[in-house]
Formats: sequence, structure tokens, C-alpha cells
Amino acid sequence: MAYGFGGFGGNNMQALMRQAQKMQEDMKKIREEIDGTEYTSSVGGGMVEVTLYGNRTVKSVKIKPEVVDPEDVEMLEDLVASAVGDALNKISADEKAKLPNLGM
Repeated sequence: MAYGFGGFGGNNMQALMRQAQKMQEDMKKIREEIDGTEYTSSVGGGMVEVTLYGNRTVKSVKIKPEVVDPEDVEMLEDLVASAVGDALNKISADEKAKLPNLGM
């Protein structure tokens, strides 16, 4: 009596391989979808708006002129950092929701 790899018959192993390949293809499609999605965050009552793609590339940064105060650059820096951090959190949440098996 012949046994396949690890005690599995050849057909079972082929089915497992096909299932793994399909799963890998599905995850790649979801990853590409997330990478192309835009994630926008607005902070400071709309004073600063940042848009990132899911691959974490910055698409745009918009700053209202009234928030630009040469005497308080630190506040503007904080607003930009906050908007970027929020957009990154949105990307991470989307990844966790759509790619739960990756443990992201």
C-alpha cells in the first residue's frame, strides 16, 4: 500500500496546494486594493488634512492659511503629525479587517 507525503493521499495534497495558492492570490488582490485606496484624516477642525494611499505613500497635505502662524510652528507640526498618525491608524484598521490571517 502506497502513501503520499505525510500520510496524505496525492489528491488531498494537491487540493491543499490549490487551496493555499487561491488563498495567496486572494490576499494579493486585497493587498492591491488596500494599497490603492486613499485614506484621509482631517484634524484641528479641518485646518490640516492629510491623504495617504494604503501603501503609506503620501498623496496630499492641505493646510488652511489661518493655521500658519510663524510664532507657533510647533502647533502646525503637531497638527500634521496627528493627521498622519490618524490616517496610518485607518490603514492599519482596514488591513486588520480585510487581512485577519496576517496578524497585522
